[in-house]
Amino acid sequence: MSHIAGTIVNLRVAREVSPYGFFVTDGEQDVLLHYSEIIGKKPNPGDDVEVFLYFDTDDRLSATMRKPLITLGQMARLRVADIHSKLGCFLEIGLGRQLLLPLSELPENRDFRPLVGDEVHVVLRHDKQGRLIAKLAGEEDLIAQVFRAPDDWRNRWIEGWVTKTLQMGSFVVLDGGVLGFGAFGMIPAAERIRPLRLGERVRARVTFVREDGRVNLSLVERKEVGRVEDADRILAFLRERPGGAMPYSDETPAELVKQKFGISKSAFKRALGKLMREGIVLQEGNWTKLKEAQSTSEEGK
Repeated sequence: MSHIAGTIVNLRVAREVSPYGFFVTDGEQDVLLHYSEIIGKKPNPGDDVEVFLYFDTDDRLSATMRKPLITLGQMARLRVADIHSKLGCFLEIGLGRQLLLPLSELPENRDFRPLVGDEVHVVLRHDKQGRLIAKLAGEEDLIAQVFRAPDDWRNRWIEGWVTKTLQMGSFVVLDGGVLGFGAFGMIPAAERIRPLRLGERVRARVTFVREDGRVNLSLVERKEVGRVEDADRILAFLRERPGGAMPYSDETPAELVKQKFGISKSAFKRALGKLMREGIVLQEGNWTKLKEAQSTSEEGK
């Protein structure tokens, strides 16, 4: 029998090797179980112990009685514990040591990469040298776990985790609650209000439940609701401005609108239209002004 890193096995305690620990064996190969890796009372030679096999910092196969959050071939969602600019992300696996998610697994766009505290869905694999390494869970790994979203989820706001993020959009596994693992969805780029990181926790609105049980998502409110909220935001901004005026209008570039107000150009125009129809603001060239401020200014002349 050959020991395989990343697996949980039952081995027999062969002998104690002070001051290091115990050698445990399958009868063919011995592995060190360090004193610091023992849970509970010390075993005796001849005892059977359940251990997880891993490589230590010197790339030696070792054993621990600690229970990992993931085993070889298994998928799990792991928290980002540390980031190395040249190596990738280090993930917490519950053993007092961390698992590398290599840089090659991360998005090329740095805005899409995880931060410490984010949680990514990964599968535990071996690299070419046989060492343990994390690989991002692919769609085939996730689809096997998710359920079909119910039809009544439409327009419901649900939280989830970003599992993949691209220029075209971000893929999300939504919380399943009592239903199970979760449902699979996508937030198109047009429905994002900012770049979404891999492993980021998001709250999104279900805009459409597809026939295959997946969902389309958005980070913005429905137009009729969003229009009111966006209008209130713009109105509050204007009232803080000198003279109740701002150098933004229907002609303002979309990038500047998104940067300043965090909404799309179309949402900005809808909100301005609402305020103009209600007689609250007016536009003069590239400027938008509060009518009440305009009237006060004219009366003072």
